[in-house]
Amino acid sequence: MPTNEEIAHAYAEAASRLDMEAMARLRHPQWQAAWPQSGERIIGDENYRRIVEAYPGGYPTSTIQRVVGAEDRWVVTASNTVQQIVGSGDFWWSEWRMTYPDGRSYFCVELMELRDGLVWRETVYWAEPFTAPDWRSRWVDIPPAG
Repeated sequence: MPTNEEIAHAYAEAASRLDMEAMARLRHPQWQAAWPQSGERIIGDENYRRIVEAYPGGYPTSTIQRVVGAEDRWVVTASNTVQQIVGSGDFWWSEWRMTYPDGRSYFCVELMELRDGLVWRETVYWAEPFTAPDWRSRWVDIPPAG
């Protein structure tokens, strides 16, 4: 039986590839996702699949930046994307970036709750990047892009 760390990692990887079959296998039969910013709740894998398939202009692409849970360790994927894998029982979160067909890019945070060795509940937040205001520049460091 896979550990929660392995489940969270496999789910994040499947989501980054939008591998609907793998995601469905890793989801609990009572799976739900909440999108608090729009007030929506998706109940069931089939409804999620329909949303992705119907997305105007094609579905968005994503890159996982890190997955956080309980056992500290770093993983380098084939594309050299670093993911931090940590562990905390049934509760995990991942940080990723999503690019929509119209070119808009968002930072995303996904909170996952596991039950019975499967992803049971998800809550996802999206935030558009923005330029830092000049007035804060003397107190912050802005690393170079890339």
